[in-house]
Amino acid sequence: MFRSFILLLFLIIDLIILFPAQAVEVNDIYKASVAVNSQTSRDRAIALKKALAAVMLKVGGEKSVLENDAIKKSLKKHQLYLNQYRYQYKVIRSEGNSQANLQPNHKQLFLIASFNEEKINQLFQQANLPLWGSLRPQVLLWLIDENGLTRTIISNSTDSALPYLVNDFSAQRGLPIMMPLMDLTDASQINMSDFWGRFEGPIREASARYFAQAIVIMRMSDSSLKVREAEPTIDSRMSTAQFDCGLLCEQHIAEQQDYVLDWSLITSKQTFSQQYYGQERQKLLMLGLADITEVIYQHYALSTTSDNSFVIDVANIDSLKTYVKVFQFLTDLSAVKSVTLLSAKGESRRFKLALLGSPQALLASLKLDKQLTQYADPLADTNNEGDLTPVFYWGN
Repeated sequence: MFRSFILLLFLIIDLIILFPAQAVEVNDIYKASVAVNSQTSRDRAIALKKALAAVMLKVGGEKSVLENDAIKKSLKKHQLYLNQYRYQYKVIRSEGNSQANLQPNHKQLFLIASFNEEKINQLFQQANLPLWGSLRPQVLLWLIDENGLTRTIISNSTDSALPYLVNDFSAQRGLPIMMPLMDLTDASQINMSDFWGRFEGPIREASARYFAQAIVIMRMSDSSLKVREAEPTIDSRMSTAQFDCGLLCEQHIAEQQDYVLDWSLITSKQTFSQQYYGQERQKLLMLGLADITEVIYQHYALSTTSDNSFVIDVANIDSLKTYVKVFQFLTDLSAVKSVTLLSAKGESRRFKLALLGSPQALLASLKLDKQLTQYADPLADTNNEGDLTPVFYWGN
């Protein structure tokens, strides 16, 4: 009996580790780490400007935010937004153009700066820029590295610089990215040809244990993709200049590149894809991850340009303690400006939410959190009829 209890306990612990919550509360959104040459005042000023730009990108979600005039001006006055900074040495894993050409690890000095959340959010609102809340979708990345005749699915334990780059990108852009464990369970479920061929059914089945909102299959190749899929697609972002000598010329140029990288992003409703050519694996990987981030961001960004209100019912508030929890939960949502209690009837409470963006953006963020689950049609209140107000149930 005792032995069975111990086995059950270990099973529960494994489930907690292997099945994380679907959404991730991203910490340190207003903090950035930037490589710096020295601790001199000149280098510090340059690094602080870069750090603030990195935070703006993390908050704003897409690179175009850095082209906004208000954001550009704020970078010149980074001290107004700075809370604190410190220095730290980190070990950097270097890698050449192939895994057989590894460079030695080295220490790099970094400046780590944190900035004022309230001031940055106010700046975004004043500039009518979208912002991204701290609750963000979990992304599962299946990164397949092809070198000659060898194909490897990269995990955090793989002897390569690639997982370090993925984890660093995840921290810098505030997008929760996890890589498969590649343990016995994965090994028993994965057929490399299914992943290389991007067959959605087997990929979804193998990914189910990770409970991710989005699945990314990324292929990096120095061989077969160059031969079989070298033709650029219309929306491909090539590292070389555009040529006007037709498909044969374009294909010849592509075949001269050392690597081809493509990715497919699978969400619950839609699949996106993109392809790139280049000579440096790291740059291709970063380019692919950046574009994936911006696609995902479009589904969860909050627009500060609109001033919408949204009425909801929460049906199971059975005590003052529960009411306080629900009210605080709604108030803390990044999509919500303010919360007003409109009515109370039995255990049901009706709230009016002043939103930063659309009701659709709010509902997209609520789907990432299981504390408040929807009972009614999320768009049923768009005709402003009171009896069609969406109903939610509090889970805690």
